[in-house]
Amino acid sequence: MSQPTSALVTSSTLTAAREEPDVQEFLDRLAWALTSGNGKAASGLWAIPAVLINDDAVQTVMDRSELERVFSDARRHYAERGIIDTHGEIQRVEWLTDRIALVDVRWPHFNSKGNESGEEWSTYTLRRDDHDMLRLHVAVTREPRDASDR
Repeated sequence: MSQPTSALVTSSTLTAAREEPDVQEFLDRLAWALTSGNGKAASGLWAIPAVLINDDAVQTVMDRSELERVFSDARRHYAERGIIDTHGEIQRVEWLTDRIALVDVRWPHFNSKGNESGEEWSTYTLRRDDHDMLRLHVAVTREPRDASDR
């Protein structure tokens, strides 16, 4: 495993995906699970306990079945907002240790015509488990801080 590093991605998401293939693969699996409504697959990407934070709430989840219920409804919530697809675009990765990373992600929202219709930003704390699999421990969902986030 490499030494802890900080990578600020400024040129393109494609570059970030090439530089952090494990993180991008994790985000791809998460996007698929959420947009397909597969709560079991989504919950399997998380560590327990899990913490979800946004401006309106802080939720600590102590049970995988609770996470599964939360994410099983994601597809319906997206559809209600006219969102049929998304993918994670890595904006920044900072490896705090060999196993722990902070990841800033932009989630563009795509409508049924394939047009971008909005976005969501998240900062994740990911940790490699004892089987070398990335697991999501903390998710902070937020609006972009400013134009430099875009």
